[in-house]
Amino acid sequence: MESLLRTITRQDPSPEDYSDIEFWSNPERSGWLTKQGEYIRTWRRRWFILKQGKLLWFKDSVVTRASVPRGVIAVGKCLTVKGAEDILNKPFAFELSTNQDTMYFIADSDKEKEEWINSIGRSIVQHSRSVTDSEVVDYDSTRR
Repeated sequence: MESLLRTITRQDPSPEDYSDIEFWSNPERSGWLTKQGEYIRTWRRRWFILKQGKLLWFKDSVVTRASVPRGVIAVGKCLTVKGAEDILNKPFAFELSTNQDTMYFIADSDKEKEEWINSIGRSIVQHSRSVTDSEVVDYDSTRR
């Protein structure tokens, strides 16, 4: 949640938010999205990378080891990702929500919107802290 707070307050993300991720190579998903600012509600086009449970964004699509993200969200702390065309009255819009905040994005097409929603949704499930490995029950072993 701290990284989302830094995003809201327009502070650069802390290096701890992304230092363990080689975001410059082999992302799970990457591409342009338009993101709404938190205080100044303008829409800005940013290059997004989804990797290892983090959604990072940059001003430019040329991302190298030396690049510094403009923002980082730990998607495991997010609750939902879903379409938001009706809310924003804009085509290809979707939202990413935590229990405290909602961020809005616009993709370039319906197909890209659905691909982002699916990719982020899978990442939320994979990186969610609501169920830890120790809490998972092997039901096959309990039936023997």
